[in-house]
Amino acid sequence: MAAIKRKTILNKDSKIYIAGHRGLVGSAIIRSLQGSGYTNLITRTHAELDLCEQSAVDNFFNKEKPEYVFLAAAKVGGIGANSTYPADFIYLNTMIGFNVIHAAYKYGIKKLLNLGSSCIYPKMAPQPMKEEYLLSDTLEPTNEAYALAKINVIKLCTFFNQQYGTNFLSVMPTNLYGPGDNYDLNSSHVLPALIRKFHDAKVSGIDSVTLWGDGSAYREFLYSDDLANAVIMLIQNKNAKDLSNPAGDFVNIGYGKDITIKELAEKIKNTVYDSSDKNCVINWDVSKPNGTPKKLLDNSRIESLGFIPKVDLDKGIKLSYNDFLGSLNKNK
Repeated sequence: MAAIKRKTILNKDSKIYIAGHRGLVGSAIIRSLQGSGYTNLITRTHAELDLCEQSAVDNFFNKEKPEYVFLAAAKVGGIGANSTYPADFIYLNTMIGFNVIHAAYKYGIKKLLNLGSSCIYPKMAPQPMKEEYLLSDTLEPTNEAYALAKINVIKLCTFFNQQYGTNFLSVMPTNLYGPGDNYDLNSSHVLPALIRKFHDAKVSGIDSVTLWGDGSAYREFLYSDDLANAVIMLIQNKNAKDLSNPAGDFVNIGYGKDITIKELAEKIKNTVYDSSDKNCVINWDVSKPNGTPKKLLDNSRIESLGFIPKVDLDKGIKLSYNDFLGSLNKNK
């Protein structure tokens, strides 16, 4: 089949579909688009559109005819959730990605931007992790199912670009946090989980918290609004060919620095507790896994494309804790 030619000029009134608009990333993209003056945004809740149902996705694209797509919908969670529900993570994330991408191709979308995850890289990948390290070694077992789903979706974008001339871009963000995060201890990622743990200990008067592992693992964190600004810059100004590398049509988006979980826990504890009361003791449960020892992305390619993050970790943690407190007030 011949390559499909598409004009890719993004205007303020362009019809833009944000899949997963209620999530951490999707809500940040909505805020950034609205703040930049984009007015024709399409959203659907899970109750309105099940992205795992191919016929429903096809009908939606056929009816709404979006011009641009941000694929931010996903089933996500921390080590515990990934280890407990691996079948759900690989099935749901694969189906979501494949259905949306195939419909985007079928109905002539001008440009699609797919959100991946840094967990796609091998457990013992050289640091910092370059894009070409994809599939160079074995994955971290605790999130293998999620990583395989995300790798499949990245490759699907690349192969559609190769075979049909589509303009599907993928980005691999590092660990994200920010407004609208998930603070459920059973399914959240490490930073919001720590906010919840220390807050619960504070209001309960408990003088200690127990955390998984030994705190030695390194993690990199990027504020969600920074990521949103990066992906909007890409969909405005770049094409799949600008992101192309030996592993596919994607680019890393990181903060550029990492921190140990132990150091992160101390930062969050000092944010949650008043300056006069920081006596909460941290106990480490070494029977629990640490996960991948280190996950620092090589940020050189996205920096060369014009992205520099603006929100540092200390400021981001304070903003996130305030968001968490606000969410508690809403639920009262």
